Amino acid sequence: MHRNKLIGDLEAYRVRNPGEAATADRFLDFVRSHKRCFHRDCLPGHVTASAWLIDPGGSRALLTHHRKLNRWLQPGGHCDGDSDTLRAAVREAAEESGLEVETCSEVPLDIDIHAIPARKAGPGRKAEPAHFHYDVRYALRAGSDDFTVGEESHALAWVSFADLTDYTREPSILRMLAKWRGFRAT
Repeated sequence: MHRNKLIGDLEAYRVRNPGEAATADRFLDFVRSHKRCFHRDCLPGHVTASAWLIDPGGSRALLTHHRKLNRWLQPGGHCDGDSDTLRAAVREAAEESGLEVETCSEVPLDIDIHAIPARKAGPGRKAEPAHFHYDVRYALRAGSDDFTVGEESHALAWVSFADLTDYTREPSILRMLAKWRGFRAT
């Protein structure tokens, strides 16, 4: 079954992160009950993949000022039917930054479930109801510092870990920083 790898990753994540059992269980329930969970047309939500993308020196993270949500976030996006969430995270990070990226680990660094607001129809886009993103996040490393701002972003910025809260107070991003620090210490 195309969902088995993600289900196994989420079960292992739950064991590694017992304080996040409720989130992992909710994520698992969603994936198990929605065969099309990797597709955008799956509602009330769908699986997405993101990157905690660090610079070659390992002291900064790349943030994108997201065009649709108008907030500083980690790079990432829709799986578009791809059940390999690591591959989707690498693809999205590369597409959004123009950078070559490599994996730091093949297991998820973090998971998050967040609400996406409804959008009205506009030029070239259909209306979209409010829904959830079931986001799987991986630690990735950029091959260089020279990013290119893509069409999904207002801006990109390498942000030192010490300055992260100057850009965002998003709890899940700060949680990824804490997990990254723990990952590097092991």
